[in-house]
Amino acid sequence: MKVIFYAVMTLNGKIAHSRKEEVRWNSPEDRKFFFAEMRRHGVAIMGRATYDAVKQFRPGWMRIVLTRRMPKTKKNFVEFTARPLKEVLKDLEKRGFHSVAVVGGASVYSQFLEKGLVDEMMITVEPKIFGRSIAIFENMRKDFSLQLLNIRKLSSQTFVLHYKVIK
Repeated sequence: MKVIFYAVMTLNGKIAHSRKEEVRWNSPEDRKFFFAEMRRHGVAIMGRATYDAVKQFRPGWMRIVLTRRMPKTKKNFVEFTARPLKEVLKDLEKRGFHSVAVVGGASVYSQFLEKGLVDEMMITVEPKIFGRSIAIFENMRKDFSLQLLNIRKLSSQTFVLHYKVIK
């Protein structure tokens, strides 16, 4: 199972002003890129705060929400789980998925990286700088080396850095 994580960040490495902020500050080009990538994978893993912050999901892809707080009702194309990350990935592979997108938030990114589960990273850089805000990697205890695979220009102001995680 190939694990690729996707993030949009400011020039100073921030992904949101607060945990409850829905990402609406990114460019239309990034949103188009993101949704095309989600359709390609068919499944995305996210934390509960990211799920709660996103007000509207487009159909066409499954969401796995990592949480300790299970909802009372089930939703189409959404699964809530508290299982270990490796177990979640094995289950998705058994169900026929060959790749998965990890889409946030900061603690989920860190957990996947620190467990050695991330193969590639696709990070959109937007021409903004946030003051007090959430960094893309929070509470990281380890260092990681990356290999730049590609730089994709989405517009004159926005680009995607595509990295391979060196294991």
